[in-house]
Amino acid sequence: MSKKTERIFVKGNEAIARGALAAKCKCFFGYPITPQNDIPEFMSSEIIKAGGDFVQAESEVAAANMLLGAGATGVRAMTSSSSPGIALKQEAISYMAGSEVPAVIVNMNRGGPGLGDIGPAQGDYYQSTRGGGHGDYRHFTLGPGTVQEAYDLTIKAFDIAFTHRTPVLILGDAILGQMKEPITPWEPENIDEEAGRDWAITGRTDGREKRLIKSLFLEEGALAEQNRHLQAKYDSWKDLTEAEQFETEDADLIICAYGSIGRIAKSAVRKFRKDGKKVGLFRPITLYPFPSDELKALAEQGKRFLTIEHNLGQMLDDVRLAIRTVADSDFYPIYPGNLPTPDELEEPILKCLEGK
Repeated sequence: MSKKTERIFVKGNEAIARGALAAKCKCFFGYPITPQNDIPEFMSSEIIKAGGDFVQAESEVAAANMLLGAGATGVRAMTSSSSPGIALKQEAISYMAGSEVPAVIVNMNRGGPGLGDIGPAQGDYYQSTRGGGHGDYRHFTLGPGTVQEAYDLTIKAFDIAFTHRTPVLILGDAILGQMKEPITPWEPENIDEEAGRDWAITGRTDGREKRLIKSLFLEEGALAEQNRHLQAKYDSWKDLTEAEQFETEDADLIICAYGSIGRIAKSAVRKFRKDGKKVGLFRPITLYPFPSDELKALAEQGKRFLTIEHNLGQMLDDVRLAIRTVADSDFYPIYPGNLPTPDELEEPILKCLEGK
């Protein structure tokens, strides 16, 4: 159950910040970098009004380690950044995964590599879905495609983080972060703000047994056992996959795209449908775990696939892994630095339809 309010017109960045507040986020640790700056700017005032705390850290490294500390005490906390800034946070994210500390991290992807530009891109897909730091780990990754989803999935991210004791990453880009759309804010009911109190570090024992949160396992066999435990947790997430399927039922060709490119591809699909051409869209919403079973089911119906990304080919690997025993996928890259349009996608889709 949830309580809904009046529709409002906001940027994607603001929607994420508002979603975090609705999810009872109590701490935000930020550092400025374009194109995510609206998030810390909004939080710097609004989280204080909501009874929480805002810290502008001295660096991205500091912000991520503050997040680790807050999460270890069971506090609902979040940080946000963009590509190079997220790279600097990776060491702390690995520690969070290894220590099973819940946290929410937002990446508004910008163009790269290096400093690149401040425009949209999807070049951080590998980093976001493969556990971009050191060691064998994964974290739950969500890829919103609309401003409403940005709000909704931020609330969901806090839910998943505390249910599964994991960092959760929300992967957007400059298009999603900067565009405005109407959304219907809502507030989840019965949030358990005491969740985590059976494992969190509280600074005192009150007669209970000592608690220890760590990612260092030096005893014989201890690290192997921890990694088995973590892998079992990652495997359990397969039941939580989510994807949008648009006009896929009778489609001959399925476009696979996520986030902002997914919504642009959807416009192209609509135009092809008006022309009587059977094209559909498969848009993953959970990027890790990837909705492989749903995609494979479409492949088993004899459909063909074209993956479109704002990078040189990253989600393409997950698409091909999902359908590898049945089919393959063609690929069309949109090079970072270019702004994609629905018209740009028409030619590669048509060529794929015609078998060229």
